[in-house]
Amino acid sequence: MGKKRITIIDEKSKVVKSGKQHGRIADMGKVALEEAEQLKKKEKKLAKLAKESVKKKAALKSSRHRRGKRYLEAKSKIDSTKKYNLSEAIKLLKSTSISHFNGSVEIHLITQQTGLKGEIKFPNDTGKTTKIAIAGDTLLKQIEKGKFDFDLLLATPQMMPKLAKYAKVLGPKGLMPNPKAGTITDKPEDLARQLAGKVQFKTEAKSPLIHIVIGKVNDKEKNLEENFLALINAVGPQNIKKAVISPTMGPGIKVDISSLI
Repeated sequence: MGKKRITIIDEKSKVVKSGKQHGRIADMGKVALEEAEQLKKKEKKLAKLAKESVKKKAALKSSRHRRGKRYLEAKSKIDSTKKYNLSEAIKLLKSTSISHFNGSVEIHLITQQTGLKGEIKFPNDTGKTTKIAIAGDTLLKQIEKGKFDFDLLLATPQMMPKLAKYAKVLGPKGLMPNPKAGTITDKPEDLARQLAGKVQFKTEAKSPLIHIVIGKVNDKEKNLEENFLALINAVGPQNIKKAVISPTMGPGIKVDISSLI
């Protein structure tokens, strides 16, 4: 067997040298210690940066969930363990709205299943109307640009092949016309006139939730009660697990649906 040549590193110049004149055993102790120390310092620095990053994320999350004084005062008036009858809930909502403007009265329903949808004509003005659009070449250009200034889209059977390329965009938003919803018709203008004044409701695509506005905070209590009842009857009390009423800015209030049946 030939003689083994051992490589060593000059400590001053860091140049790699080898051969008889440098000995057969390399003294790497000092260099190894220095490298280990540098590695240790680098690991400490990285650990410190990671810890600071976690702290910043926690602080940001905390600030997002922090509520203002007015909100907390309003929430203190509500018993979160209680379901209020409709009349009590509406009176409480009016006193716990913290907006400086006439906010909306919103209803949030947890339903038994997804896929529930329908339409309703409220007995009293809600301050919100359903924007109905009819599919045409001009509207398709707007959709292509990402503009969806409508709540309901109607189309003729002849227009559906053109709409098909936008199904992936319209579908998740619940805007794609389909026979089951009755939004495909030979006479879309006539249907639009029939639907005028009506409000569409539907659960979210992947969650059994319905969110809908039934009026304004300053509306008469009687009007809000009538609109609330109209919504419950349209959705069906048997289809509702939980109902919460809330102002645009303010805490939610649970409503006892069983008292309305």
